[in-house]
Amino acid sequence: MTETAITEVESWIPGGGLSRSETMHELSNPWSGQPSLKIAPAGAEGIEAAVAFAKNAFGENLGATVAQRSQWLNAAADAIEARIDSLVEMSISHIGKPRRAAEFETKRSAAFVRACARQIHDFGGEVLPLDSAPAGKDLFGFTRRVPYGVVAAITPFNAPANLLVQKVAPALVTGNAVIIKPCLEGSAIAIEIARAFEEAGLPESLLSVVTGHREEARLLAEHEDVALVTLTGGTKAGEALAKAAGAKPFVGELGGNSPNIVCADANIEDAVARITPSAFEASGQQCISTQRILVEEPVFESFLEKFETAASKMKVGDPRDRDTDLGPVVSSEAADRIEAMIEEARTAGARILGGPQREGCTIRPTIIVNPERDARVVREEIFGPVAVVIKVRDLDDALAVANDSEFGLQGSCFTSSLETAFRVSNELRVGSLWINEEAVSDSTTIPSAGWARADTAVKACATPWKSAPSGSSRACAFPGTPESLLKQLLP
Repeated sequence: MTETAITEVESWIPGGGLSRSETMHELSNPWSGQPSLKIAPAGAEGIEAAVAFAKNAFGENLGATVAQRSQWLNAAADAIEARIDSLVEMSISHIGKPRRAAEFETKRSAAFVRACARQIHDFGGEVLPLDSAPAGKDLFGFTRRVPYGVVAAITPFNAPANLLVQKVAPALVTGNAVIIKPCLEGSAIAIEIARAFEEAGLPESLLSVVTGHREEARLLAEHEDVALVTLTGGTKAGEALAKAAGAKPFVGELGGNSPNIVCADANIEDAVARITPSAFEASGQQCISTQRILVEEPVFESFLEKFETAASKMKVGDPRDRDTDLGPVVSSEAADRIEAMIEEARTAGARILGGPQREGCTIRPTIIVNPERDARVVREEIFGPVAVVIKVRDLDDALAVANDSEFGLQGSCFTSSLETAFRVSNELRVGSLWINEEAVSDSTTIPSAGWARADTAVKACATPWKSAPSGSSRACAFPGTPESLLKQLLP
């Protein structure tokens, strides 16, 4: 096996040097098991320096025009594209992401930055009818969008480039300064992307990167000069950081447990073809990965047989191989947790198909059939290459099971009935619903706010660019065109 080079990383704070921490976080390549990263935490000194420089840079650049900010982003997209090869190699060696998926993600990151550069030109306010009240006679009002100030962006390992730019690009193009606190595994990628923005001409200290772990995230969230905190990560982390942030705005894209309903009238072959990659690609390490598959009784056995066959054909192995569908999960600790959840379901009587065949940090696609409704694999986010298939009596039963969850990020329904599709769009409590499409689908333009129980902490909501104007929303996507839908409605 080829020896892995060790990359040493420290905070990237233009305008201010830091004394190097003697304590280093050390990580291994999840495929080879060899050391791959050493990360120097920023500590309190780094957080203070980054916030001070960002606050100053924000004030100095408040006068930057929309045209100038858009130009910075377009140039940054060019610089990211020029770094695709190096970003992909980092994603493979530091995270274990398969090459094909890493290339797709990195290219999409540049495309998203360009999309933000375009969309800023359409941002506007509205005119307000102040004379709707007697005191408003002869008065004129309007609204306009203004930046928050210093934005703290805390990003995860599973899409270290794309989920980073989904926070950074919207915030920068609307006039904010941004401090990134990446996950440990994505630290080198974050710094490389920050350098791309610097190369694009972004003024010094409008973007910086502080490295570290939970302590750095907490210090950043609670800092009085940070105006907004945005996190993509686990639910527990979100709850802790929301508490640290206090009264300031907090935007969290947190845990998920995506339900996919397969109705008796669905095209089963098509449903299997779409659900399989949604459940297992990226080794299931996506908050919108399909986890619970609720199949109506008449087609349950047919679906299960085809799903097991499709899962068994996925190629598991070396993430450097372009043909690999599933590489390792991010760490041995993650693999231990996933394996324990599977074994717990097996011990309780669930049927296990396909796994868990584990080698190092690699786990083959695993299907858990009809576990107890209160099992951890049903109630919690697995975040691994595991799908739970549950037999339901009918649509009423499917909706009841799907909604019996504290998560509400994305979901899907497979059906040939437009009536069923609209009913599910009304009753399934998720932020984004896909009809005859896998739940892992994502779009730059569609809102993706999440739903959460009123009696729990926030479990899922959107990134700043995608969030609804206020409260929660439900975005629904239907296949085809408006005309084709109307043909189904008309006699």
